[in-house]
Amino acid sequence: MTSDPAVPAASTGIPPTAKLSSGLRRAIIPIGTSSGPEPPYPLKIEGPVVKGFGRGSKELNIPTANIPVEGLSVGGREEVESGVYFGWAGLDLGKEGNEELAKSTNGNVFPMVMSIGWNPFYKNTIRSVEVHIMYTFPTDFYGTHMKLLVLGYIRPELDYVSKEALIGDIKTDIEIARYDYSKFGVVDIDGWN
Repeated sequence: MTSDPAVPAASTGIPPTAKLSSGLRRAIIPIGTSSGPEPPYPLKIEGPVVKGFGRGSKELNIPTANIPVEGLSVGGREEVESGVYFGWAGLDLGKEGNEELAKSTNGNVFPMVMSIGWNPFYKNTIRSVEVHIMYTFPTDFYGTHMKLLVLGYIRPELDYVSKEALIGDIKTDIEIARYDYSKFGVVDIDGWN
């Protein structure tokens, strides 16, 4: 990420602009208002964590927890726009087999960024929901039920000329999300219906 020297850094220490792989600049500004997410957000998605394409951790060094896209209905909408979103991920760590995972965390709700789409860089023929939880877990947790509270949309799905450009934009997405979490505080993701 490259900051513009003419623009002072935000109080969070995150540069207020980020250079995209295409050479364009994208402002890192809060999404929504200081009072929280604006309609149609927050959106709710949930499902079991399933095995994905195996690229997040191995190839990109950005691990993801994937949930099935079949029957995806978010906020009453059957078709969700492809793109990158941010919000909170809640994991059911009470499931048998998750004892080590539960001991390693300080709670079960974590900040996340996620991609819903076709991953044009990889030429996928299957749409996917890939969630990067902004926490380092000691083990995989396939089969664990995950609830997502989506607070906002960051950007549309893009194609890339290189893996490095893709990784750079994902890291920028993470910084944009990190910048916005201060507005929303702690959430009770378990209490939704």
